[in-house]
Amino acid sequence: MNTGMRRRAVKTVMTLTMAGTLGFGLMTPVASAARNGPCYDGRCTITVSAPKTIKVNSRKFGFKQFKVTHISSRLVAMSTTTTDGVGLSGSTSPGGTVQLNNLRIWVKWVSGRKARLQLSPVPR
Repeated sequence: MNTGMRRRAVKTVMTLTMAGTLGFGLMTPVASAARNGPCYDGRCTITVSAPKTIKVNSRKFGFKQFKVTHISSRLVAMSTTTTDGVGLSGSTSPGGTVQLNNLRIWVKWVSGRKARLQLSPVPR
């Protein structure tokens, strides 16, 4: 092998290695979402019917899940228990928000017995 061919071979190996590394890095959130649910990181938009339990990152939000307990045309209610055993709950009408610790839950709309929720972390 001459020097030019060695350089191309090394460059090709490095390119493939970097592509593989970057590819696996990008797949990690997808694998986490599949294992823990689409809202685990506190960033999602989801349509739910009550009762529905939504998993989130307990280290980030102080609770491992919250439950949508009631949906009507005028009210969406939810509750959780923190990792310290404190009960939290909230309710709002469509268009309003509920904040459980540092997780904001916006009720985008309600149709029948379904609600569209958008979750987002509250900046610290």
